[in-house]
Amino acid sequence: MTVTSIKPERAHLSLGEAFYDVVSPARFPKAVLRFRNDRAARLIGLDGLTDEDWVSHFARFEPFEGSLPSPLALRYHGHQFGHYNPDLGDGRGFLFAQFSESGTGRLIDLGTKGSGQTPYSRTADGRLTLKGAVREILATELLDARGVATSHTLSVIETGEQLVRHDEPSPTRSAVLVRQLHSHIRIGSFQRLAYHKQQDEIERLLRYSISRYYPALNADDNYERLITSFIEALSLKMAKMVAGWMAAGFVHGVLNTDNFNITGESFDYGPWRFLPTFQPGFTAAYFDQTSRYAYGRQPQAAMWALCRLADCFVGIVSTEALQDALARFYPELEVCVARHIIWRLGCQADDEQAADITQALFTAASDSQIGWDRLFAELYGGSIESGVSDPLWSAHKGLRDVAERCAGLTLRQSQAEIEQVRACGLVSLEHQIMESLWAPIAEADDWTPLHDEIARIRRYGDAVKAGS
Repeated sequence: MTVTSIKPERAHLSLGEAFYDVVSPARFPKAVLRFRNDRAARLIGLDGLTDEDWVSHFARFEPFEGSLPSPLALRYHGHQFGHYNPDLGDGRGFLFAQFSESGTGRLIDLGTKGSGQTPYSRTADGRLTLKGAVREILATELLDARGVATSHTLSVIETGEQLVRHDEPSPTRSAVLVRQLHSHIRIGSFQRLAYHKQQDEIERLLRYSISRYYPALNADDNYERLITSFIEALSLKMAKMVAGWMAAGFVHGVLNTDNFNITGESFDYGPWRFLPTFQPGFTAAYFDQTSRYAYGRQPQAAMWALCRLADCFVGIVSTEALQDALARFYPELEVCVARHIIWRLGCQADDEQAADITQALFTAASDSQIGWDRLFAELYGGSIESGVSDPLWSAHKGLRDVAERCAGLTLRQSQAEIEQVRACGLVSLEHQIMESLWAPIAEADDWTPLHDEIARIRRYGDAVKAGS
């Protein structure tokens, strides 16, 4: 089918075959459409697809005219839990299509998860569990609602296979997911080229990345200046992304260098969790035995990944210049965390006020162990919402102090908009809530609670962003 309202791209092909392998998608026994994200699809003109055409493109992977003629399994390496792994690459996904974003012209990738085996699958089956797909929908929806730079889950289609997994009751149902993301180029993409000492290809990838994703920089500039400019620009984007995680109480779980992309957007959600209460050591992945990627260590993990990117250019640019390019990460992170905290409270403040309130809030949340999401729900709009936790607020001096400080702030929304946010109730995705949404699907194929919760998250997100 030809859709005249879309603007297809095939930009990744210009990099050449050293960057990908042409692959074929798996053939699934059935295709049942479970989730289509028309909000995200509207950005690239695909919201008008019929369900039949949607399934043709996102379960059978029939190419879009003018976009990539065949799926591309992208090549990359990466550090996994601190250990370098040269045997990575797209093992159960591929880059399926590219489009220009409506209004901005920015390049958007459609990438898959669970679409079959590739040369990088090793011993894995290349599939995705349906529960894993549902978890990714929820992570992306709530992060987007909380103003965090994230991929969007565009499509989930159940595929009719039975999978065996050691971390789920098995056999379990299967699905194929399509994500929408500005770029699937990773820090690990550069690491692979450095590992193979392909200096010309590193420069090619850098200039391509800048030309497509960093228009404020001149892709034809001196190579050494481009390197440091790119690293600094990415470090600022990543600082803002991680700050969003910290304010949202989000724990990604697997912050390997192949899970950081070059546009500073969060993606590839596996064992994620949201904080029940403020706990710096809270860990999402059961297999993260050393808590390397615990909530409070996420900034360190991001900086470590940026340092591994800088390693790819040692010998081309001085160590001092690379260090200077990374020097703004932590200061930017601190400012962005405070700004995001104040934004979550529905208030406005200058950076000094925001920093003071943020410090007081973290301390009070730690001492009181009030629910992380409840803290923001009850303080939204700068004053304690009557009811639920009044005794808790009265019992903790630190909480009272935060409430008093917030009461003096300027609101960023009208009172009517604040009431719209409060009307959404407590929006949270703690572990037991996720399980309660999955249970009706697993037990009775009842998708209503999930779709109702997605709708509520979106109402909340629209209300929180109103007036911003």
